[in-house]
Amino acid sequence: MVEANSGDGQGVPPIGLDLVAPEVYAPMLRRLALAAGGIGIGAGLLSAAMFAWPIAVAVGVVVGAPTVAYSLALRRRRMWLVGNTIHARTVFRERRIEVAAATGVEVLVFPARLSRIVLRLTAGPEIQTIPLAMYTDAGSGRELHLLGLRRLADALAASELAAAVSVSALLVQQLRAEARDATLTERPLYRAVQLVRAKDYISPIVLSDREVAELG
Repeated sequence: MVEANSGDGQGVPPIGLDLVAPEVYAPMLRRLALAAGGIGIGAGLLSAAMFAWPIAVAVGVVVGAPTVAYSLALRRRRMWLVGNTIHARTVFRERRIEVAAATGVEVLVFPARLSRIVLRLTAGPEIQTIPLAMYTDAGSGRELHLLGLRRLADALAASELAAAVSVSALLVQQLRAEARDATLTERPLYRAVQLVRAKDYISPIVLSDREVAELG
């Protein structure tokens, strides 16, 4: 669970914006960290039979530490929305961006066998991407949950940027499509991915204001 900051949103509960909730993969990461730690200890003990203890300890650390550190870092990473403020926590810091004060709002599509579509917000020197959905070539995928879409759309609607209001309308249409369990081809985010795939691009594509408006 994420912690609400009493200074944001006037007591509004935080809404997670991770496409896959950290609680879902936390047990797997815990097992991975334990396994990596065990392998590192095993490698150290095996090396102790042939080398001095300092070298054996170094071998154990080199073998096990990177995977353990990676697992712990992934467990710490998460993103949530409180009021109109997005919080993004990484290993060493927590970034906060006021959505209504954003100076740039863009929708990006990363075309691949597993295509991703994200929202990119710019506020001064800070840039934050929020995952909206990901789709496979086979026509399956995962989308941001309904409450996350709703609160994100509301936060964007409070902005004075025309691009933010347009993206808000896009997310509302996606919200309605998900709520009625519409087919993928009826969902704006999936149609955005199809639009970029049809252009046969490889690099990430920023949707134009016109494309966003047409999708919404």
